[in-house]
Amino acid sequence: ALMRGPCLLKVINTLQSKHHYAEGQARVICDKVQAKLLKECHDPAKMCITDLRISHWEEAIQETIGGEVNRNLAAECYFLWKTTRLQHLTLAEDTRGMLTELRKGVRLLLLTNGDKQTQREKIEACACQPYFDAIVVGGEQKEEKPAPSIFHYCCDLLGVQPAECVMVGDSLDTDIQGGLNAGLKATVWLNKAMTTPAETSPVPHYIISSVLDLPAVLQKMGHKMNTKLGSDHMASNNE
Repeated sequence: ALMRGPCLLKVINTLQSKHHYAEGQARVICDKVQAKLLKECHDPAKMCITDLRISHWEEAIQETIGGEVNRNLAAECYFLWKTTRLQHLTLAEDTRGMLTELRKGVRLLLLTNGDKQTQREKIEACACQPYFDAIVVGGEQKEEKPAPSIFHYCCDLLGVQPAECVMVGDSLDTDIQGGLNAGLKATVWLNKAMTTPAETSPVPHYIISSVLDLPAVLQKMGHKMNTKLGSDHMASNNE
């Protein structure tokens, strides 16, 4: 079964209670949207993310129910999903404490791939600006992770050399590969699920199962350094 977050459950409830869809139909619609989000290709030059995502809902409803295309219902579902999602985005108390402590010794930069509107809304919703010296969103740059250029841009922003930086992130393909491509001092993979990577995956210097293990790893490395925190899935585009 697919993981249905609180956002999709909210939409399922509304489709049933307000629009009188059967529970099964409502679930199928939401599962289809989830699948579309996971394989979404967004070209900001062609279409804004809002239109693209409303059309995911439109297609999902159409594929499930048939009949006339209902753009208004699709838009209602999208905005309900998005609002619920932003309300649930918080930076945990212990993570905030850790970032505050880390910043006494290192500079922190948040680097995330993704559409600039979507990611800026999430950054605002979880109020994480005060914990970082800088925030860089891939959709605003020429290239995204894992391209070395965006990492070097981040280093320049902080006024440090790549060899002084550590990349922390939960994506092997973008965060860890990117840190390796850019010649950073070290890469730290946040592997919450403690999964075993594929043979062909890039190999991180360190693996942690909780972001709270980061200070211990930095101490191991020889504490005084600048840290670059990557977030693909803290703010993953498609969750």
